[in-house]
Parts: sequence; C-alpha cells; structure tokens
Amino acid sequence: MSKVVQGEAGSFHSFLSEGCKLCQQGAKMVLFITGICPKDCFYCPVSEERRKDVTYANERKIISDQDVVDEALQMDALGTGITGGEPLLRKDKVIHYIRLLKDNFGLQHHIHMYTSMAPDYDTLKELADAGLDEIRFHPPVKVWDELEGTGYANSIRSAKELGIETGIEIPSIAGVESVGHFANSMECFLNLNELEFSDTNSDAMIKLGYSLIDDVSNAVAGSEEHALEVARNCERMHFCSSSYKDAVQLRRRLIRISGNTARPFDEIGEEGTVYYGHIECIETDQGSVLEKLTQMEVPADMMEIKSKGIDLAWWILEDIAEYIKESGIKLYIIERYPFEEGLIVEKIPL
Repeated sequence: MSKVVQGEAGSFHSFLSEGCKLCQQGAKMVLFITGICPKDCFYCPVSEERRKDVTYANERKIISDQDVVDEALQMDALGTGITGGEPLLRKDKVIHYIRLLKDNFGLQHHIHMYTSMAPDYDTLKELADAGLDEIRFHPPVKVWDELEGTGYANSIRSAKELGIETGIEIPSIAGVESVGHFANSMECFLNLNELEFSDTNSDAMIKLGYSLIDDVSNAVAGSEEHALEVARNCERMHFCSSSYKDAVQLRRRLIRISGNTARPFDEIGEEGTVYYGHIECIETDQGSVLEKLTQMEVPADMMEIKSKGIDLAWWILEDIAEYIKESGIKLYIIERYPFEEGLIVEKIPL
C-alpha cells in the first residue's frame, strides 16, 4: 500500500500530478471548450446554460483569442485545465488554444485536458505536438470492469509513449475499485472526485438511490468511503473532496484573481470576493450625485462611474449615506466574485 497523505478539507492522496499541484494553488485557468458531449453520464454537473457549443475561460464567455489571453493574465495563471462537455469534439479548437497559451505564456504554462473519449495515436500526437502536458481520461461507468479490453487502454499507452502525463479521473462511486487495479496495471494515476448533487443531475441521482451526506453539503453519502477503499491498493491516487474544491481551490483562484484585478477602493475578503459601495441611479442623476461626492472631497481614485450608477469604497459610502440619499437613488454594499460581471454574492441596502 502506498503512503496516503491527508490533505486539506477532507482530501487525501498518494500521488499528485503537476496539474493537481497547480490547481491546489488556485493557479489554473479553466478553459471550457464546448458544452456538447456524446456521453450521457447521470452524474454530469454541467449547467443547462453551458450545455451548448459555447467556450468560457473561467466565467468569461470567449469571443476572441484575446479574451483567453486576458483571462489568463487577469489571474496570473501558471497553467490551464481544458474541459467541457467533450473538448475533443472541437479538436482543432483545443489545439489552437494550447498553441495560443504556450506562445503567449511559454512552454512552462502547464496544460491538462479531460476527455471521455479514447483518442487514437494520431490525435494524441497532434495534442502532444501542440504542447499538451497532461491528459485525464474519463471512461463511462459501464466499461469500468473491462477497461483493459477497451480503447482507453490503448489511448493510455499511446499518451504515455508520447510523453504526456497520463491518468484517469472519475467520480468516487461503486465500481472505482476495479479502476484502481486497472490504473496500477497501466502505471497511470487515478483521480477520484467526491460525487456531488447539482441542479442538472439531482433527479437522475435520486432515482438511482443517491442521497446527501448531510444538510449543509452537496456531497453524496458514501463517496468518500469508496475512495478510502481504493487508497488501500492504488499506487498513485488522489481523492478530491467536495469541500476541498469549494473551500480551497476556488477560494485560492478567487484570491489570485482579485489580487490582480481589484480597484483601489475594492476590499478583498477572506474568500477572494470583493466588497465595494454602489450608488444606484439613472444616468440623468449621475451628474448631481457626482457633484455631491466631489463637494464631500471623495478622492477620484476611490470611485468609478458605471452604466447604472457609481461604485466607490464601501466605508466611504457608509459614512456619507445620509447626505446623498434622495428619491430615486439607492445605496448598497456589494460582495461580488472578482470576474468581469462577476456573480453578486450579497447586496446589502443602506
């Protein structure tokens, strides 16, 4: 049995790929190539909004190559994880973005990719030649007991031969033990993710008898236990808990992004979200509000005019709120994800 190391927030491992190490730092950009996928996995968490042929870098919808580069710069990314849907349905796009990222950020920019397909040698060589560093195969549950006789075995052999770090990544559910033995025989790593309920998979999961581990988590009861069983025999494995993805990976990525993008008046919270004040007013009222702020000697670098009002330091807004309140004007303290048009976590009226 390999030595299993206890990680943060319930995760544990006997091996971490380079891609996983960078994810732990929150240093990987997520490049979602397409929401289209030929498989129909009952546990798929992809939202309805993304189940179409769209591309995102983190939360930014991609219109041009510059969008991808800007998003990587915004978070000072040390690498990129390519995902979907099924990325290889848009193979040319995958290869294009790998080359784009390597050209802009150097060969050291680490790129890993997930695929539910079993690509042939020629396809894998195209990916390797473009600069793909790591690949994680996601075989469907129905073939887990017979992987040696499928195309996945050939794909793993080919990827390793081409110098791509190679592994399998699947949810931790019944049947993963046999995949652990297969990973040993192929001398590749195995990543297990704690199974989670989402808006798009909950109906199917409930029908199959899955249940929540408790009232405060989306994690599935029993998922961690399957990973612990695999850890007894699998030489190179990593279990990524639900709470680890939320509490550690996401937080570190948000902190990384907000550290690079926060305005002078944004306060960065412990979770990487930003806090600021907002004066909501129609465009015709902005001039008079701005004049009041100037009269109160609010520094120009402590505010920004937006299409639907004015953003400024929350602590300044709190101090002057009673002096600028008037009909048609609303005042808020906002907590938001540090992305362009990022999700608003909380909006507190003053």
